[in-house]
Amino acid sequence: MRNSGIRVILLFCISSGILFSSPNLIAADWLKIIRSIPYSYSNGFHSNLSNIRQWVLLQNGFCEVPERHILFNYRGNFLGYIENQPEKKLTQNKLNDTRQSLQQKGKVNRWIEGRKNQTGYPFALNCNQPHADIYAAMKRLFGHDKKDRLWGTWDGMRIGTEKSPVPLYQLVEEVYKKKSSIIKQPVKASEYRHFLAQIIIESGARKNGLSKANAIGLLQLKPSVLKDCQIPQKHYRHRMAQVDCAVRLFQQNRRNLKPVFDQKFGHLPADKQQTIFSLLLVQSYHSGVGRISQLLLDPNFNQAANHFAAEHNKYSAEDIATGLIYHNLGRKKLGFASLYYVIDIAITAQKLCTQKQLSNSWVCV
Repeated sequence: MRNSGIRVILLFCISSGILFSSPNLIAADWLKIIRSIPYSYSNGFHSNLSNIRQWVLLQNGFCEVPERHILFNYRGNFLGYIENQPEKKLTQNKLNDTRQSLQQKGKVNRWIEGRKNQTGYPFALNCNQPHADIYAAMKRLFGHDKKDRLWGTWDGMRIGTEKSPVPLYQLVEEVYKKKSSIIKQPVKASEYRHFLAQIIIESGARKNGLSKANAIGLLQLKPSVLKDCQIPQKHYRHRMAQVDCAVRLFQQNRRNLKPVFDQKFGHLPADKQQTIFSLLLVQSYHSGVGRISQLLLDPNFNQAANHFAAEHNKYSAEDIATGLIYHNLGRKKLGFASLYYVIDIAITAQKLCTQKQLSNSWVCV
């Protein structure tokens, strides 16, 4: 489920910007920075970072020219960009010079030098993400080209015909509803559209996507997971089988996460609850439901959750879901890829709802 083809491979560099006077710091000091950031700084963080991630995913804004790195601060605010250099080492040197210059200009209070295997500050993000072609993936999902439409049978289901193949998104919807009904789990619009967005981010809507970790297909399921779903090996690349297994995993995560979530956030307004829960459910698919549950209830890790539950009126639902990950980076093997994953899914779900196939459907209304 991880390391998918379209999933953004991030070059990021963090520095302290607020605490340290010397750039020559040990690698773990970026964690001290994260730990020092007040929870209140999560207000607007999702929106700020989403703006930057959209430039990368949609190849617009300051990432319209892909051979750039953009820099931003610990609140997700854009600070500037550099043009990539002919060699990685030269690009890193340029980034560090720019970091130092931003401090000298008063844009940040401190900077940290980025090096190989050490993050720096301000954060830096590479615009050049050749696998992140959201528009091409949506065309495949919606069957713009006839070659991307399909038909098939699986486990008593028949979808489309050889003469009348259907777009992938229609197949996914039918399988999602059917399998959710069988295992007696509800079908919620916000959860489903984020599930659909995962197909874009995980594989670019390609059935043959294969990661370095040997994760397969539309939702990048490992062979061991497909085996647990009792999918015969010869059907591992069958798209209906892939969706079948992913829905069961997704809904199993839902069943396990929901009571934990309700303990912490059950008092929030219903719409806000649903948005937060949908994003955490997506994060559970990426990072594991056990880890996300610990962020909510384990006293060693749930300080951020306690704050957001008590002060929820001060934050958007998206800020809360993102903040839970942001303030726990470096814990439970949560890294920046986890943070960007949930933001990228949210961006993609929003983009899907601008398309004519979904804009007026139950998924987005």
